[in-house]
Amino acid sequence: SYENRVYQFTDEERRRYVVKFYRPERWSNEQIQEEHDFTLELIGNEIPVAPPVRINGETLHHYQGYAFALFESVGGRQYEVDNLDQLEGVGRFLGRIHKVGSRQAFQHRPTIGLQEYLYQPRKILQNAN
Repeated sequence: SYENRVYQFTDEERRRYVVKFYRPERWSNEQIQEEHDFTLELIGNEIPVAPPVRINGETLHHYQGYAFALFESVGGRQYEVDNLDQLEGVGRFLGRIHKVGSRQAFQHRPTIGLQEYLYQPRKILQNAN
C-alpha cells in the first residue's frame, strides 16, 4: 500500500493476519477509529468485509509512535466482469454499503465531493496560469 505499510504474517497456530501501520501524521486517530467503527457496522449488517480485530476492546493500537491495526487475513476472489450474476451481486453489496453509510455522516474523515475533487483543483490550475 502506498499510503500505509501493510504486512501479512502467520501466528503460532497457523492463522493468517494482516497488520496495517498507519503513516504518522497522515490520518488522525479519530479518522482511523471512524473507519474502523464503520467497518464493524458493516459486519453488523452482514456485509462481508475484513474488520479490525479487537484487542482489549480496542481496534487501534500504538507502539513507539506508530498507530496500527490487526486484521484477520481473509481470502477473496476476483469476479468475472462478463458474469452478470456476479456483477449484480457486487452492485447489491455496494448499494448496501452506501445504505449503511448514509445513516450517519462521518465527523472526522474528509469528504469526497465535487468541491474537493473537481472545483478546488480546477481553480488551482486556472490560477496557476
